[in-house]
Amino acid sequence: MAGEIDDAIERVDRESFTREPPKTLKGQISYLMGQLKTTRAVAAELGVSQRSVERYRKGERKHPPKGIQQKIDAAVRSRWQPQVRKRRQRQAAATGGITVETRARFGYTAPVGTTDDGRFRRLTVHLPPEYARRLFEARAAGASDQQMRGIIAEGFKDVYFQDGGSRAMGLSDVEINDIDYLDLDY
Repeated sequence: MAGEIDDAIERVDRESFTREPPKTLKGQISYLMGQLKTTRAVAAELGVSQRSVERYRKGERKHPPKGIQQKIDAAVRSRWQPQVRKRRQRQAAATGGITVETRARFGYTAPVGTTDDGRFRRLTVHLPPEYARRLFEARAAGASDQQMRGIIAEGFKDVYFQDGGSRAMGLSDVEINDIDYLDLDY
């Protein structure tokens, strides 16, 4: 499921933390133990042995390999402050909307006689709450990155390309391809 849009949602969620996640190895492993309940589950999540998890938790081993430390950091951050994340997402879906900044190739289907060649554009567009709600619901339902791109592309079509129905009415389909970067804010 991980793609550019999922990563962007994860980044903006991390910016909303009201407290920093644990920084010490012992604190991180203790937090994961509280979330996953067993050393077996933590070990499976991190791709290490149960004994390694026990050593990390007791402080017998303080410096795991770099790859394992990155997995531990990612596992902690992905579970940290779920209520804060949900609150911000509910607010964006109800009233605030979502701002998408991207540099990507946009292709579209247009009427005969106009160009429909895709080209790179750098856009910053504020999408209404309806698109934020659809994006979060799709992510929760396990939608692919391509499906989430479709939601954002539809929002770009309505808000940016057609300007809420005042221009480019013949534009029927917008696609986002070749994303250089994509950032969200809500």
